[in-house]
Amino acid sequence: MTGYRNGAISHWMSAPPDPGRAADRRTAPLPDEEQDLVIVGGGLTGLWAAHTASLENPGWRITVLEAREVGYGASGRNGGWMSPLIPGNRAVYARTAQARGRDGVEAVRVFQREMITAVDDTLRLLEEEGIEADQHRGGHLKVATTPAAMRRLERAHAADLAFGYEESELSLLDAAGVAERVAVGPALGGLFTRATARVDPAKLVRGLADLVERRGVRIAEGTTATRVDPGAVATDRGTVRAATVFVCLEAYSGTVAGTAPGLGPRRVIPVNSSMIVTRPLPDEVWERIGWRGGECLGDAAHTFVYAQRTADGRIAIGGRGTPYAYASGTPGQGVVDARTVRTLSERLRLFFPGVEFGIEHAWRGAIGVTRDWCAGVTFDPATRVGVVRGFAGHGVTATRLAARTLVDRAAGRDTVATRLPWNDHDSGRWEPEPLRWTGVHGMYRLFGVADHWEESRGSRETSLIARFGARLAGLAE
Repeated sequence: MTGYRNGAISHWMSAPPDPGRAADRRTAPLPDEEQDLVIVGGGLTGLWAAHTASLENPGWRITVLEAREVGYGASGRNGGWMSPLIPGNRAVYARTAQARGRDGVEAVRVFQREMITAVDDTLRLLEEEGIEADQHRGGHLKVATTPAAMRRLERAHAADLAFGYEESELSLLDAAGVAERVAVGPALGGLFTRATARVDPAKLVRGLADLVERRGVRIAEGTTATRVDPGAVATDRGTVRAATVFVCLEAYSGTVAGTAPGLGPRRVIPVNSSMIVTRPLPDEVWERIGWRGGECLGDAAHTFVYAQRTADGRIAIGGRGTPYAYASGTPGQGVVDARTVRTLSERLRLFFPGVEFGIEHAWRGAIGVTRDWCAGVTFDPATRVGVVRGFAGHGVTATRLAARTLVDRAAGRDTVATRLPWNDHDSGRWEPEPLRWTGVHGMYRLFGVADHWEESRGSRETSLIARFGARLAGLAE
């Protein structure tokens, strides 16, 4: 398969910024005076933290340090799902809360409600501030293409209700119910979640950057932080002094040295997720496929995919592909191997048989994954350094809630956010190489074998191979 653009960060980021924004707008000198807050990382977490802090403290001097450009990491490469999915294993969070003397299930229920509220609040802010990010609340349709996958969706529906969703927010669908929304050929049924919205990730992160700059926040692109110490951030352009520091680097967390809780080697690894986007599809194809509601579309396979119908009539679809580079390598400009492009294209043809798709662009990014696949928020009052990491692919919404959590903790407040079980959650450390590479690739290999087993045999129950892989990785709830 040839003729498509490969890499160049992402399809979303390839679109030029709004006209009238100077190309050198964010290359100002580093501040000489001490800052009230320095944020390391110009993705969604860092920008939401800057927005929240600037609203609460209009006189603060706030600087965001970004090694490349805002949105260069996962914030500008993702699938554009503004989803209420909790970033982590709900059973693990429940055990964390229980160990602290709280009702574990209730703590996760509160977490879930906060995630749903974060979607509502973000859509409201985009409207109020006039940020056009192609946002559309069409929900999330997760389809089952095997009997075993349908059983997983039935169990997921029950677990969702137990962990904080309301009956009105979810629907189990049969094959006809799925087809009414999106004509996924092999779908046996699905689970529809109403809260999810679609966005263009680059428009979202760039719009947010423009918003915080209007509020007086300094964004220093092309500035690589190398070390975080209490009161100072060392960069390749000099040292910036700060009363408070937030580290919001996600998959790039391992690139910064420091002794604060949450930093350090093997806390987070970058797991690759790859995407392709089609050329715009003609109206007659959309008539055949449906998808008029603009739902975010995924499946219940172990090696799952995620997709959206874009505002300009394309399909953007992603999946794990080659999941991990040895020694925690990051994706650079995001070039994707041909095998992964072929795999994603084949999934499109499986979903929509008989439709011809022209691939226009392929790219990949990296999500930050902790050893137990749970996000964590830490803040040390003594050093005034806060760290957020480990969204594991569910960060478009969770970044805003994490930013609010950081700001509340820095202010010393006792709030709903500061009591969520991701606060000071210890995920442990990943194994050293080559065990880490072997383990990650082995897990995905097991999931691929399990999917083939279920598809070829029409299994009604999840493969024992997949159950073993999930337990080995810490993904089982």
